[in-house]
Amino acid sequence: MERSVKSMNLFLCYDRCSTCKKAEQWLKDNGVSYEKRPIVDARPTVAELRAWHEKSGLPVRRFFNTSGILYRSLNVKDRLPGMSDEEAYELLATDGMLVKRPLLVTPEAVLPGFKEADWAKALKKQRL
Repeated sequence: MERSVKSMNLFLCYDRCSTCKKAEQWLKDNGVSYEKRPIVDARPTVAELRAWHEKSGLPVRRFFNTSGILYRSLNVKDRLPGMSDEEAYELLATDGMLVKRPLLVTPEAVLPGFKEADWAKALKKQRL
């Protein structure tokens, strides 16, 4: 049986993050189906990050949680300009707390962070 487009959204989040909670409530309020994945327990792989980055069209730096403690302690801000995309994917894959959250992956888009207008635009086709 073919899966519907609605069930193909992947929502990566951290349950103790208030922005993730807000984004998840927004998905529910707007009738968007999704598969929830804890970003720390089931962190993204290098292959997933590569595919999502390429699909997003965004700079790889947008996939980093720049306000996180780990980002600061690893001095990623200063290291990132000298990194290749592959090195960035490898670093991101080491710890889910380095990845910008929430992260929504749809059949058409990849959205790091929660900006309601961007999510509404990307998911417009899916809502009834």
